Amino acid sequence: MGVSKSASFSEAHNVMAILFKALSHPARVAIVEYLLTVDSCICGDIVNELPLAQPTISQHLKELKNANIIKGNIEGTSICYCINEETIHKIEQHFGRISNHLKSKCC
Repeated sequence: MGVSKSASFSEAHNVMAILFKALSHPARVAIVEYLLTVDSCICGDIVNELPLAQPTISQHLKELKNANIIKGNIEGTSICYCINEETIHKIEQHFGRISNHLKSKCC
């Protein structure tokens, strides 16, 4: 396996790469989209929405939480997940810069 060269890139590049990697699976995209439709959610609700087993969904939730895309709060015996708005704002700003650059260029 090759050596990671992430130290060769800026912190901003590495943060975006972590976010994009976390969003690179269709199940994780579906989880984010589902969380956008509800105020909050427990893991069991997500299991009812996606065609995946509970342990698989838990793993995807863990990846999204590790990337700071979602937040989870313990409420009794359940974990309530929601979107981390700060992280989504970072992604939005990143694509906004790309979009603004593309508007001013012609190929």
